[in-house]
Amino acid sequence: MSAPVIFIDGDQGTTGLLIHQRLHGRTDIKLLTLDPADRKNAQRRAEAINASDIAILCLPDAAAREAVAAIVNPAVRVIDASSAHRTHADWTYGFPELTQEQAEKIAQAKRVTNPGCYPTGALGLLRPLVQAGLVPADYPISIHAVSGYSGGGRPAVEKYEGAQASDAPAYLAYGLQLAHKHPPEIQQHAGLAHRPIFTPAYGAFRQGIVLTVPIALRLLEKGVDASALHAQLSRHYADAAHVQVSPLQASSALEYLDPQALNGTNDMQLSVFVNEKEGHVLLAAVLDNLGKGASGAAVQNLDLMLGSAGV
Repeated sequence: MSAPVIFIDGDQGTTGLLIHQRLHGRTDIKLLTLDPADRKNAQRRAEAINASDIAILCLPDAAAREAVAAIVNPAVRVIDASSAHRTHADWTYGFPELTQEQAEKIAQAKRVTNPGCYPTGALGLLRPLVQAGLVPADYPISIHAVSGYSGGGRPAVEKYEGAQASDAPAYLAYGLQLAHKHPPEIQQHAGLAHRPIFTPAYGAFRQGIVLTVPIALRLLEKGVDASALHAQLSRHYADAAHVQVSPLQASSALEYLDPQALNGTNDMQLSVFVNEKEGHVLLAAVLDNLGKGASGAAVQNLDLMLGSAGV
């Protein structure tokens, strides 16, 4: 049997390059690449997609939709790393740890939409708690996250690494109109009744994320405390290879969270912090926005679709 053909459309962008690096040297697949002169040729790209077994789209949203529309070969399967299809009912959401059944759904899917980097952290924390009824679906969720500047794509990388890098800000809050594209994705896949408030920021480091969700225990059902929230997260991820939950006692000893702690991996670390006197809990996630938040997740989904073990 010949090796499955994988085509990365957009393999010169940040995510595409990293996916290519992660797949380089593998003998169980065949990577289909285009000559540099053909990368912007719509016809050649369409031919490559239709000649592949699995196409990975690392494109802007509009271009990703166009690429999908160009598929005429019914055997072609797709992983879309853009945000074009993340709330689409006909696409399988590519967060394998979302539910106990999600990995198998991805393995069988024809169309898989990769999660956003921020939603990966938010959903990793919220979905198990909302699904279990510990956090009400109508809880007024607020999410704050700081990412490395690579999350802003090539323009941000150029700002921080180019000729004018000395002028780049150490910290940049954005999305101030509260209309970021990620809240609908988070709301749908977390099972929330209302759109969460999301406030993102970039820091003067290349990659990595710290994302936090504050919870007031007085707004939860009586008897639901930090230990109950932590226990549910621990149960949910007990068998997960790429999501770990820090022990509650270990979290209580931490002074800070390093957004770069998991850079270069496909892992995510979840923590629960508590101020028992005030009844305040802080849920936190650390991940690599270019790893579990992008290229690592895409390769994890690819391996599921290929039937690879240990994913």
